[in-house]
Amino acid sequence: MKKIIFATGNADKMKEIREILSDSGLEILSMKEAGMACEAEENGATFEENARIKATAIAARTDAIVLADDSGLEIDALNKEPGVYSARYMGEDTSYQVKNREILKRMENVEREKRTARFVCAVCAVFPDGEVHTVRGTIEGMIGYEPKGENGFGYDPIFYVPEYGCSTAEMTREQKNEISHRGKALREIKKVLMNR
Repeated sequence: MKKIIFATGNADKMKEIREILSDSGLEILSMKEAGMACEAEENGATFEENARIKATAIAARTDAIVLADDSGLEIDALNKEPGVYSARYMGEDTSYQVKNREILKRMENVEREKRTARFVCAVCAVFPDGEVHTVRGTIEGMIGYEPKGENGFGYDPIFYVPEYGCSTAEMTREQKNEISHRGKALREIKKVLMNR
């Protein structure tokens, strides 16, 4: 069985990753489970660059396959903010309730058709032989008018998907994993992993 270390300390994200890759037959360890810490500074200008920075930093310290992702929310009316700063928006220790409230406040006077947004996820795989593959997944939607739903995490309560008539925080885990940016990117990287 191929052993993979996923460069994240986010427990919610690890749960999602394991669910999406559950049929892959891969052993997926978090940084904590692998006894490692990620000190890489995510100073890239794109999600792809940040995912690669994290993956290559960890790959230098192990002979396992390393996966890393960088994901976030792009809001068109806010010049694609928070973008690559999604996790650090308003400070790393600021709760998502506070971040979501601030975004809704900034979007107060933006009419419906201009509330377009997307979640983006880039996943980078670094193999022991140094080969690097990066993929991207996106989900288009819009910023709602109030937080809705208890499922999901992060910006999910304010991200509304018109064709489903709800926020990603109102979806079941299965529904969300099927259409989410992370689900799409992980299924793409799974193809790369299975062909090695």
